[in-house]
Amino acid sequence: MSLRWHTYSWNDLSKKILYDILALRAEVFVVEQDCVYLDPDRKDEEALHIVAYDKESLAAYNRIFLNQNPSIIGRVVVHPAYRGKNIGRELMEKSIHEVPNTKPIFISAQAQLKKFYESLGFSQTGKSYLEDGIPHIPMVLPPRNANGG
Repeated sequence: MSLRWHTYSWNDLSKKILYDILALRAEVFVVEQDCVYLDPDRKDEEALHIVAYDKESLAAYNRIFLNQNPSIIGRVVVHPAYRGKNIGRELMEKSIHEVPNTKPIFISAQAQLKKFYESLGFSQTGKSYLEDGIPHIPMVLPPRNANGG
């Protein structure tokens, strides 16, 4: 398996890629995780979109909001057929790399993935809460180079 990674702004997304993204998010977040919510939340236009394709199949995706402080990484998803292959780690590493080193990064992490995100340098910053019926925790990755140099 050889994944092709791409980062897109809203204006650079083709109809096919956008459709693949929305289909994967619906398959995992709405159907698999049984969360009834409006996934197309009108925020995608503000985000960078990280995608990983295996041939024509979308294997992984997330979005990044660089215009926030801290920056926000969200909608982190790996297609069920590609789980257990460290693609989620690679996705997060590529996403972290997109954020300037001087900025912290916030994620609303599923509580069950706390150790995974801690292994990437994130720390829990508050109490657990329910988001779409699933326990989540706020986590932040501090700036990787606070001196800016």
